[in-house]
Amino acid sequence: MIIIVDYKAGNLTSVKLAFEYLGIKAKITNRPEEILAAGHVVFPGVGSAGAALRNVNELKLKDALEKVVEHGTPFLGICLGTQIIFDFSEEDGGTQGLSLLSGKVKRFASANFMDKVPQIGWNAVSIRKKHPVLEGIEDGSEFYFVHSYYPVPAFREEIIGETGYAGVTFASIVGRKNLIATQFHPEKSGRIGLQLLKNFSKWEGQAC
Repeated sequence: MIIIVDYKAGNLTSVKLAFEYLGIKAKITNRPEEILAAGHVVFPGVGSAGAALRNVNELKLKDALEKVVEHGTPFLGICLGTQIIFDFSEEDGGTQGLSLLSGKVKRFASANFMDKVPQIGWNAVSIRKKHPVLEGIEDGSEFYFVHSYYPVPAFREEIIGETGYAGVTFASIVGRKNLIATQFHPEKSGRIGLQLLKNFSKWEGQAC
């Protein structure tokens, strides 16, 4: 069973519908016991980091998420769900994250007025490391992004894919062991995004 974590951050139904389109059973829940019993966990989200972390704490989900990662359950972060798994985000005046990965999240800052923030739309991902969740996905494939902030992992070896925007090359796919996370929205990225979700559903949590 794929569990989609509900921490009041939105975008949950589109993720569930994407899995159901693939014939994969998925359930939305905020119950820690169901998250801990999951075969796979998806941590999506849209919105602000500060509100998201408050919800995680109020729902008492932090311990369950830490145990999921510690126990080796395949874990997929998406968009805001990727940003708040780091140590710190610049959003909302500075927000302490979940520290499932080491690093910070920065806001795009470009002097070029052509660089619209947030980035909304399709952009290419350069694959830096092979990974089972990217099987059948070509280097340079385009995915759908909606974000004003981007991850800066503390360790270069945890960058799986990179994307260029607003004068920076940022980590658009990150991961370590049984955890992988994307700054883009695979559930909104057409065929190639569905391929990523299908791969994740079959992944047993071992990286290359």
